[in-house]
Amino acid sequence: MRAITFDIESISESNVLGRVDVSQQEITVVAIHDSETGEYTSFSREELPKLWPIMERADALIGFNSDTFDIPLLNRYYPGDLSRIRSIDLMVEVQKVLGRRIRLQSLAEATLGKGKKGDGLKAQDWWREGKYDLVREYCIEDVRLTRELYDYARAHGILKYKDLREIRDIKLDTSGWETDAVSAPALTHALPL
Repeated sequence: MRAITFDIESISESNVLGRVDVSQQEITVVAIHDSETGEYTSFSREELPKLWPIMERADALIGFNSDTFDIPLLNRYYPGDLSRIRSIDLMVEVQKVLGRRIRLQSLAEATLGKGKKGDGLKAQDWWREGKYDLVREYCIEDVRLTRELYDYARAHGILKYKDLREIRDIKLDTSGWETDAVSAPALTHALPL
């Protein structure tokens, strides 16, 4: 199975704390991990045409909050429909079990023993300051954490989070994550015909 783990950094002049309107966001950077090559790569908004063929050859897209943020935002730039490619959104998988959202930072710290090196608002500041390489590095690091969480969940059937003072397990059914994608025909052309 060829999986593309991905994350987006975006910018907006109209941020409301706690609520992000995808229609008000503009992509600054998209970072990916390609399971076929093992490489981490990033693309600026101007470089997105190079990303589309990679995404189209994926059996699955892996992200964190990707179903409600990353994919809808990418679809504003993509001439087809990326939602037709199988999606594994780790935030959704956790929410199915717990009934609530858990931040990537919390999952990474409890499961992997490491966390993020910034946040989306800081990445926006870096972009405005012209520190584009920092934004790319930050985005790639989020992809790396997401990929490591995915791999951990597949290997152990759980992710972990800190609930007040205790580390708790989130039991996930990962059995269909790779088999469902392999049994379904690969979407090689998400562009409209």
